[in-house]
Amino acid sequence: MQEKIYQVAVGLIPGVGAATTKTLISYCGCAEQIFKTPKGKLKNIPGIGAVTVDNIYSASVLHEAESIVERAQKLDTQLLFYTDPDYPNRLKQIPDAPTLLYYKGSSALNPPKSIAIVGTRKATEYGRSVVRKLLEEIASYKPLVVSGLAYGIDIQAHRDALELGLETIGVMANGTNIIYPSVHKNTALKMLEQGGLLSEYTFDSIAEPMRFPARNRIIAGMTDATIVIEATQSGGALITAEIADSYDREVLAVPGRITDMASEGCNNLIKQNKAHALTSAADLIELLNWDITPSQQAHKHIILADLEEDELMIYAVLTDNEGIHIDELSWKSQLSMQKISSVLLEMEFKGIVKALPGKKFSLR
Repeated sequence: MQEKIYQVAVGLIPGVGAATTKTLISYCGCAEQIFKTPKGKLKNIPGIGAVTVDNIYSASVLHEAESIVERAQKLDTQLLFYTDPDYPNRLKQIPDAPTLLYYKGSSALNPPKSIAIVGTRKATEYGRSVVRKLLEEIASYKPLVVSGLAYGIDIQAHRDALELGLETIGVMANGTNIIYPSVHKNTALKMLEQGGLLSEYTFDSIAEPMRFPARNRIIAGMTDATIVIEATQSGGALITAEIADSYDREVLAVPGRITDMASEGCNNLIKQNKAHALTSAADLIELLNWDITPSQQAHKHIILADLEEDELMIYAVLTDNEGIHIDELSWKSQLSMQKISSVLLEMEFKGIVKALPGKKFSLR
């Protein structure tokens, strides 16, 4: 519990964001040591100035963090620091991932398959029917369904997932102790038993406009693919799709008639080559290789079971990044260059990775 207090406290330090937190952790080793490292040594860390050091030594952040941890226990909410094994590994790979998540629910956040379904808040009957049909056709693959608990396509995805026995996560732009919009409270409560609610914002935080785009990066970052069912020319669904595309994650969009305003955003994503056209569940299944044979899947599980923790981190990054440079691989896996070189060599001996020209690597 003590280390958890320090982990929460890091995020409360004025002027210390995700990048600075990761720098401090890399030099100090853990959150607690950030607060126990002498000021002189902290000032020698690149990017850490005197003001930040003074803020680190402020006792108020530790007191506030202790209150948050105590409240989390009362509200049955997990506090997931980015070094926690339960933190979403897919999300950990993006450069602007939050260092701390508030999670209330029953589902694991590192499932074998995970998709985001987003769309307009003013969903048409066609859009709602597409959500239902898609989820019915992929239900046997048991993907985790992630969305934003908003009106329209989002809530449709959550409700259909629940009815079909799929686990579903709602990523929110407010504290997990607040259901927004409140009319979705009954659905949100069901999700706690068959999924969960996730946020980077502390308790009692309200859903301010600027927080929704930030929320969308979590939706895009913690899933293998973002599926846009319906979207107008602007809005949160397109922001999520753009973010997913920038993360090199798969984006799919359901095409619609050129006269339908609710399909303008989807049609444009496809036209700009930022999304694959989704005309049936088969498109998604083929794109994400869900149709891998049982023998191939069993072989993959055997390989993963034999990997050490550092090897699993590298494997996860290489799964989403073909032919990645060793520098970027080091950054995304949070392993030092010295460490990653030795681990990659061992993985080469095991026949799991292969070296490419230009200090790049990929899975075999």
